[in-house]
Amino acid sequence: MEARSTGVSGIVEVIANHPSHSHSEESDQDLVQQCVQGDRQSFRRLYQRHQHRVRGILFQMCEASTLDDLVQEVFLRAWKGLPKFRQTAQFSTWLYRIAWNVASDQRQLAARGRSRFEALTREAPTQQDAPDLMELHYQDLVQRGLKTLSFDHRTILVLHDLESVPQKEVAEILEIPIGTVKSRLFHARAAMRQFLQTEGVQV
Repeated sequence: MEARSTGVSGIVEVIANHPSHSHSEESDQDLVQQCVQGDRQSFRRLYQRHQHRVRGILFQMCEASTLDDLVQEVFLRAWKGLPKFRQTAQFSTWLYRIAWNVASDQRQLAARGRSRFEALTREAPTQQDAPDLMELHYQDLVQRGLKTLSFDHRTILVLHDLESVPQKEVAEILEIPIGTVKSRLFHARAAMRQFLQTEGVQV
């Protein structure tokens, strides 16, 4: 598969803007196989099928101002990595693993940036939509609560509780034992509960 024939940097724009057709009957595995054989339209369908979930994961773990670039980075890495993708694996698990890696890389960059531009990196993320005031209030609480957690605990909470990824799949994405997932989830929930209680929310 030649990822560079139209320029790797433009592949996400190509697949996002191309008119869509109904291929709901095709499994991820079928589409991946077609991608490896050079079919870009199949990758476009994978992008359309999974982009909202990837965006949701990244939104909870990274700054909103970087969201579009990070979503593009996830799918660029997926596009370039497809030839090495094991057909026995679940595509969504592999893709969410890439999203987690991108979020981890972004976190490290942000940490280095804060040491030099602390005032700038502490700006609150802007909301993309305009929900009602109560919804906005609770979204803000969740976002602030997540920022009080360690990155490992935040990851577990985002994947399992906010994105409804099963514990077994979370373990595969993060490459950790399921017992570790359960333990981190317990502690992450406890920490989030404590934060919400200090904010006057009864949980």
